[in-house]
Amino acid sequence: MTQTTTSHLSRNERLDRLPVTSKHKKLLWGSGIGWALDAMDVGLISFIMAALAVHWNLESSQTSWIATAGFVGMALGATLGGLLADKFGRRHVFALTLLVYGLATGASALATGLGVLIVLRFIVGLGLGAELPVASTLISEFAPRKIRGRMVVLLEAFWAAGWIAAAIVGTFVVGASDSGWRWALAIGMIPALYALYVRMALPESVRFLEATDRHDEAESIVVDFEDSARHEGHELSLDAPPAEVDADARESSIWSPRMRARTAALWVIWFCINLSYYGAFIWIPSLLVADGFTLVRSFTFTLIITLAQLPGYTAAAWLIEVWGRRVTLAVFLVGSAISAGAFGMAETELTIIIAGCFLSFFNLGAWGALYAIGPELYPTQIRGRGTGAAAGFGRIASIVSPLIVPPILAAAGQPWLFVLFASAFALAAVAAFTLPENKGKALAD
Repeated sequence: MTQTTTSHLSRNERLDRLPVTSKHKKLLWGSGIGWALDAMDVGLISFIMAALAVHWNLESSQTSWIATAGFVGMALGATLGGLLADKFGRRHVFALTLLVYGLATGASALATGLGVLIVLRFIVGLGLGAELPVASTLISEFAPRKIRGRMVVLLEAFWAAGWIAAAIVGTFVVGASDSGWRWALAIGMIPALYALYVRMALPESVRFLEATDRHDEAESIVVDFEDSARHEGHELSLDAPPAEVDADARESSIWSPRMRARTAALWVIWFCINLSYYGAFIWIPSLLVADGFTLVRSFTFTLIITLAQLPGYTAAAWLIEVWGRRVTLAVFLVGSAISAGAFGMAETELTIIIAGCFLSFFNLGAWGALYAIGPELYPTQIRGRGTGAAAGFGRIASIVSPLIVPPILAAAGQPWLFVLFASAFALAAVAAFTLPENKGKALAD
């Protein structure tokens, strides 16, 4: 097939006009598997906390620090990861973060006491927190404009796969023996090996390469994607797809006069969704054990509840290109608020499972929409730090949430705990409506 001339198009316009090709799918799967492995690590902690409370005779105030240490690391990692991604590239930081948290997770399997485990969980958090905003930024900068939001939500859907894997490992490995938690953490070393694949197989962001004057590399990657489309039988348009450019996003600081409102709203959403998500899902296995269920039964309930995450992501991935980013995020946050209140009031096995499934469905769909919105709010030169800073601020809530659960349970009980989570979801929904709608808009350079 004769190659068409596209000299009047920028490289990013050439990427935007492409159909979904095998290159896009490879990028999505490559990033997504790393995302799933991250989720598996975070999810395992909820099971390990419940198991160590039994095997090591730990109080809830002690087990909460296992989760909190990881979230402290995630807060620092998310902020630093975004800055490093803007300076050294998305792919390099992605691979490094996977390596750091994979090795630290494997080392955690050898922990001889609570103090050692807490320190290692902090190191795990550094790698994990830095990886998440970097991966979503990389996908956003390669995805064709017309389905950019959907691709980021599909990336986030890998989180559900990882959490389901954690629930399976938790049910059948952690709950199998006194040392089951060690074997579960040993499985977490898989990301260290996967990091090598990421480094070699995934392309660097074209926008980053252009911003750092590496134009030959950027051109080679764009041509590679175009050749892939032609080889798969697609005709490439000579024109870029029409779209409105978000002129307000052309700024050099996330706190400039035209950026500060969206940055503040994004930070509020990140804080509220972290507070409610990690406060609920990290503690659900332990809460069920405290209600009198056995480890195995509580882990089984958690596995069932976790399965509802996948349809939540699927619905959000479809709706985000139909309703738009802002409405989709707000609707799923409202659904999360209602579901959190229902879970707090649930008393029977059936109502616990039903309310938990709805909470999983809406909460994880909201996560998917949030990750799609973030990178679209900022231009290339501050996209990494914009998404990373919001994620880092949100991690403050994830640090606090495991610590506040025990005293709130003791003082007010489980219903009021989930009223708090529901209120946070509702506040996030209000903030979501203040964000600009970027459906169909080109990413700002």
